[in-house]
Amino acid sequence: MTVGLFGGSFNPPHEGHVLVADTALRKLGLDQLWWIVTPGNPLKDQNNLAPLAERIALSEKIAINPRIKVTAFEQALGQSYTARTLEIVRARNRDVRFVWIMGADNLMNFHRWQNWRRIVCMFPIAVIDRPGSTLAYLSSRMARTFGYARIDEDHAPALPFRRAPAWTFIHGPRSPLSSTALRSAKSG
Repeated sequence: MTVGLFGGSFNPPHEGHVLVADTALRKLGLDQLWWIVTPGNPLKDQNNLAPLAERIALSEKIAINPRIKVTAFEQALGQSYTARTLEIVRARNRDVRFVWIMGADNLMNFHRWQNWRRIVCMFPIAVIDRPGSTLAYLSSRMARTFGYARIDEDHAPALPFRRAPAWTFIHGPRSPLSSTALRSAKSG
């Protein structure tokens, strides 16, 4: 089985997240995508974070594709760092081929994540295009450091079967929606 892991605070979830998930499912030929609603993000302001139960309910409401499984298992694990979560997921699911899914808007700051190099070496990564971030695959620290491991998006269906480090940048339809803008509009 091939599974995409799409983590985030989803504060709030929106159609741009759904577009990333659907694009990953389609372009990578995944069997499932686990939409992982995190309890928090150490790199973001926790004061504006909606309750986890609310973010899960909103995610379930918009992620209607039956191959998308909304989960918040990080809370049960007591984890907020992706590298550790991925180690646990791999240890508990030895027969599953995972791909870490991320929007290109996260690529520019990916090097600020705890143990980001370990994440790159743990699972293949699919970076899905987002508005204003198309060139991140050329200029980000991760892209420069692991440029040798990048595969052309024409070979994206093979990514789940590649040994990490391996990553691709997938172009496609982009949504201008962002959680930050939606929160600002709501409070403003």
